[in-house]
Formats: sequence, structure tokens, C-alpha cells
Amino acid sequence: MSLTPLKTLQQIFGYESFRGVQADIIEHVVAGGDALVLMPTGGGKSLCYQIPAIVRAGTGIVVSPLIALMQDQVDALLELGVRAAFLNSTQDRAESLRVEQAYQAGELDLLYVAPERLLTPRCMELISRGKIALFAIDEAHCVSQWGHDFRPEYLGLSVLSERWPQVPRIALTATATAETRAEIATRLALDAAPHFVAGFDRPNICYRIIEKNEVRRQLLAFIRAEHTGDCGIVYALSRSRVEDTAAFLSKNGIEALPYHAGLDTATRARNQSRFLREDGLVMVATIAFGMGVNKPDVRFVAHIDLPKSVEGYYQETGRAGRDGLPATAWLAYGLQDVVQQRRMIDGSEGDQVYQRRLLQQLDAMLGLCETVSCRRKNLLAYFGQTIEPCGNCDTCLEPPEAWDGTVAAQKILSAIYRLWRERGQRFGAGHIIDVLRGQSTERVRQYDHLSLSVFGIGADLSVAAWRGVLRQLLALGLVTVDLEGYGTLALTESSRSVLKGEQTLMFKRHREAPPRAAGRRSTQDPAITLPPDVQQLFDGLRGWRSGVAHSHGVPAYVIFHDATLREIARIRPQTMDELAGISGVGVRKLEAYGADILACVGAQTSVA
Repeated sequence: MSLTPLKTLQQIFGYESFRGVQADIIEHVVAGGDALVLMPTGGGKSLCYQIPAIVRAGTGIVVSPLIALMQDQVDALLELGVRAAFLNSTQDRAESLRVEQAYQAGELDLLYVAPERLLTPRCMELISRGKIALFAIDEAHCVSQWGHDFRPEYLGLSVLSERWPQVPRIALTATATAETRAEIATRLALDAAPHFVAGFDRPNICYRIIEKNEVRRQLLAFIRAEHTGDCGIVYALSRSRVEDTAAFLSKNGIEALPYHAGLDTATRARNQSRFLREDGLVMVATIAFGMGVNKPDVRFVAHIDLPKSVEGYYQETGRAGRDGLPATAWLAYGLQDVVQQRRMIDGSEGDQVYQRRLLQQLDAMLGLCETVSCRRKNLLAYFGQTIEPCGNCDTCLEPPEAWDGTVAAQKILSAIYRLWRERGQRFGAGHIIDVLRGQSTERVRQYDHLSLSVFGIGADLSVAAWRGVLRQLLALGLVTVDLEGYGTLALTESSRSVLKGEQTLMFKRHREAPPRAAGRRSTQDPAITLPPDVQQLFDGLRGWRSGVAHSHGVPAYVIFHDATLREIARIRPQTMDELAGISGVGVRKLEAYGADILACVGAQTSVA
């Protein structure tokens, strides 16, 4: 007799009950229904198709965009005693044939395949020769042409409904606005499927955004102060910036590895493998890295360049704290980031509609950076979710001071206007700020800007403060970057009302000094720090787990998550029944590792 979904969750995966909408989704798919699922990273999306695939007759075909993700998930399922396999380019012919034969013989619960392989005539014919339990399309946002991870091969997946109309399909993603959600449904022929939308909030992540000023040293100070010895990811926009930052961190005692599309395949694979299997490594990467990475103990995600969209930012920061323990999302950005992003948009392929969409995404990201209200509230509002102020972001922990910036805005808008109207000239931020502050630089003298009526009228504000004003004007659409003028500043139609005094502007005051340490979340947080005797047992269990993982050739968290080992260390189970009651210890793992774990606990107890 086959297991029910709940018994499958308890006996195989080792969890007592479903979370949130998991039970509704699983029940719907087990009954043969299609579904579109939005659930935050770490929210348990995988269970929504893994359990139906186990419960239903046949094999669940999982469309997965990344080889690393397939390997990771299959390793974890095999440890649980689930019959899982993948087909991808890492396998030789003999291994591929073995997997194909197992599928046709009905010996697999789940089979992972990349979309480009699945859609080949040979693979489609193979799939048709077996019994299909369901199709799961993971990372479904990849089908959105407006999204941050668009993959053209995903567009062909609508053929699944045409060829196998009776097989349920479930599309899953961690991030999508209502607009992107509608696009996913249309492109995957899931218009009639119900949408299951879980809350997007990740309350364990502390969001912090600061002004960029010698960003590598800011990053180093952040890691040393709050995340020494922790695993983290640092995102940068360019390959050269990735290489330089990884080298800089390594030189300063923080073990860091680079990852970007310009590295050869072997180097990328080696660095990713080390990141997944070793503790305390920092991966410095472009957005080429991270989708589908299931490492649960990433304690921070840092951005040293402005992300292109709120969706991308949310997806990337969601890779921190998948275990539910405190983690940090740290971002440093400056005025030059805005100029660089607008240049990239102007040089991108695509029509005006496409470029306008990219600009809208950038403006939303700017709005998140410059908000004076709760950062998390602003972030979740982008996805249509309303919350109260969170108490765990920089604007809640260190409320910014607001000030009437109307006069300052008029000064800088007047400077831009007069340079253009009186001299026919446009300049970048640095020169305009020099003029406002009355700086007699060589360039100011060269263009005879000492004689301008606006020269020196902004001496009361620092350079950093003026840059803060400019960033907020850009975020409000009151100033734009003239890309044809090599990043010079220009007015917009909306500037007129400010210049005429018809609009009052309240700005966030720039902090001349870094925020005080109060409110910072770090590895010393009580949720992470354990009493000495518990910590000693936890360290012993981690050491035992490392040995097992090494012998099995898998990341340590595939054997047990830290959260499970922490619970074991706290409870100190003395019997198999007590151990079985701990979250994350299923039947298969209890049989395989129960005796060893109890021995570790017993040895520690006897020493104590």
C-alpha cells in the first residue's frame, strides 16, 4: 500500500507536518491538477513536487536549469532512500543508458532533465516509453522574457501539455510579480491552473543598504565585524570586479573563490563544488552563480554593485539563511552605479519597449535603496504583499532622519539647467557638485564656471550629502542620466514643478558616520550561539557528518542540515525513538545513521 503525502513527509523526509500552503499544493497535484507555485527560497518548494512524484504512480520528470542543482537534489534524495536520477552532459554514454533503462523499467521516482535535453526528439521519445507521474518545471521564472534569468529553451516547454495533456504539471519559482506570474502561466499553458502564492517574507534576513565608498574595504569590514568564518556570497556585475574582489578578500585573510561565465568549465565546477562542500568559504560571483544552490548555511549575501531589478535582488538575497537562522543581505551602491546601469540599458539589444521595462525595473530598485520607510515592507510591496514594519532591516533598526530637501534639489536642478541653458553644456555629478560647493578645480576654471550664479551656493553640504541628494532625485525621476552625453545629468519634465516651488521634497539625510553596532545580526546572535556543552556536541556531530559526507562524495548538508544537528545537540536523544522525533530524521536516515549519532551523543555525555 502506497504512503499518503503526510506519511511520506514524516517517514521519508523526517518532518512532522506541512508548512503553509504545502499541503494544499501537494493534495491538488496528487489528485492530477496543474499548479503554479510561488514560494520563497527555503520555503520548501521541492517537496511540492517530490512528494506527489513519490505518491503517484510513475516517475516525476523534473525540468531543472542547472546541472549542479540536479546533482545536489538527486544526492539528497538518494540519502533519503528515494529512487532518483538525472540525465545531463556530465554522464558518459553507459551511465546515461543505465538511467534510461531504469526509467523505462519504472524503477525511478524522480528523473531530473535540463530543458534543452528534454525537448530533443530522442529524449521526448524516451519519456513517452515510461509512465509519467507529473512534470515539474523548476525555476519557472526563466520562461519570462522580462525576467532576470530568461532562458529561451524554457519557451518550448508548453509542448508538454500538448503531448501529455493528462499528466499534471507544476511550475515553481521563488520570485515573480503578478505580471511575471501571468506571463509564466501563458507561456507554459497554465492559464487554467490555480496559483498558490506563499508569503514572500524571509524574516530571518536582515536587509541593509549603505552608500558605496571604497566598497572593497567596506565589504571587508562588514565580513570581519559580523561574519568572520561564515559562508557567504558576494555579487558583482563584471567579471574583472569578481576576480579583483576575490583576490582582495583572500589577500586579507578571507578565503574567497571567483565564479563567472568567463572561467573555464572545470574551474567553475571546482569552485562551486568547494563552496558546497566546505565550511566558511566566500564565493564572489556574477549572477551566473546561485540559481538552485541549496546550501542552507549561507550566512550573508552581499552586493557590491546595484542589482538590475528588485526581482533579481530578492532572488539573490534569498540564498542567505535557508536554514531559517539569522542572515544578512548587505548592499553597497552609489551614484556611479546608476550611471553604469543606464549605460548598460542604453546599449542593450531590444526595442524601446524592452529598454523602458529595464528602466522601470532599475527605478524600482532605486526606490528600494532610497526608501526612508521599512526596507522589507518596500521590498514585499513590489510583489504585492503588505506587512507591518519588520524591525529587522536598517531603516527599522536605525531609522533615517528625514529633512526638507526642496531647496537643495532646486539648487542642483538650477545648476544643471543653467549649464545647459546659458552655456550649452552638460556635465556629470562630480563637476556639478564642485560648482555648487564653490570648488575652484582646474576643470571649473577651464570652463569659467566660477562666474555662474550657482557657483558656491551649495557649500553648506558635503560631497557625500550632495551625492545622496542626486541619488534620491534620480530615484524620483527628477533627474536623468543623458547617455549620449557620456553619463552627464539632464532635467526631466517632472523637474519643472520642483524648480517652480510647487513640490516639497523630503529626503533621507546622509549619514556621515557608519551606523552604530546596535541591531546588527551576526553569528553571535542568540539564535546561532549555543551553550558551551551543546556547542561541543554540535561540533562533534559536525565532524562526524563531514566524514560521512566525504565518504559519500556529497556536501555535508545532504547528510543532515545544521538545524537538525543543533536540535540533536540540544535534546541529547538516548534512544532511537527519541532521535526519530527530531525534525529532519526520517526512517532511512535513522536506519543508516541512528546508531552512530547515539554513539556521538553517548560519548559526549560520558565525558561531561
